[in-house]
Amino acid sequence: MQTLDIPLLRSFLLVARGGSVSAAAQQVGRTQSAVSMQMQRLETIIGEPVLHRTSKGVVLTAAGDRLLAHAERILSAHDEALATLCGAGLQGSVTFGCPEDYLTAFFPDLLRGFAARHGNVEIEVISAPTIELRALLERRRIDAALISLPSDADPEQIIRPESFVWVGNNPNPEILQNRVLPLALSAPDTLDYRAALSAMNQAGLTYRIAFASNSLAALLAITRSGQAISVVTRSAVPEDLHVLDALLPPLPDIGISLSYASPRPSPTVKAFGEYVKQSLRP
Repeated sequence: MQTLDIPLLRSFLLVARGGSVSAAAQQVGRTQSAVSMQMQRLETIIGEPVLHRTSKGVVLTAAGDRLLAHAERILSAHDEALATLCGAGLQGSVTFGCPEDYLTAFFPDLLRGFAARHGNVEIEVISAPTIELRALLERRRIDAALISLPSDADPEQIIRPESFVWVGNNPNPEILQNRVLPLALSAPDTLDYRAALSAMNQAGLTYRIAFASNSLAALLAITRSGQAISVVTRSAVPEDLHVLDALLPPLPDIGISLSYASPRPSPTVKAFGEYVKQSLRP
């Protein structure tokens, strides 16, 4: 009778999420050829390919997608049982997604605090806009993520209220006197982009998208130069920039929410998610 070994499933999970055998090998401390042999053994057990090799890495086959769901449940149950029966502390790794503004505002202290309690847990943070994080969650490339929700979202989903603010390089930027106001914003499918354009259109003000970037650091650098006004969350405004809400149309509130990739996250992922929630609650 064939069995699915835990080490095989752990390596497969890392390969599936990272889309790379070599990256998975580095994470488990084995050679690339050793992990490749693990995947071949796994395919022999399953009886069909679980990975499709491409020039850019590997992607899951239909069988691989099915196996991924089972692997997550098996590993979650295994880790939970081991921690309960052996009295061991949390171990393993968490791949966590977070928009850059929340990462800048909250995560230095949050990660330091969690590491002090659970030193054997490795946290990998992926920084991306909410729309990209949702896609990563759906493909199970990350374990959990902080995402932004509009103000009309279910209040039960929101762990912390936030708000968008206009930001400039001084309390009364000369650029506000321009007939056409240059804006530095994220991609068109982001909440801050839509909020900014909606506010400007409702106020009947003329503007142009002078700079576009999903990098918060880039948007803040452009704002510091005085070449544009940007929109960020209030918690992410650095000390050297200024909130301009009194000079421009009001922007909507949003909410921070936590989402898991799996309906049954592992004890380690669940513990980190609960710590994030407790840390961010006002």
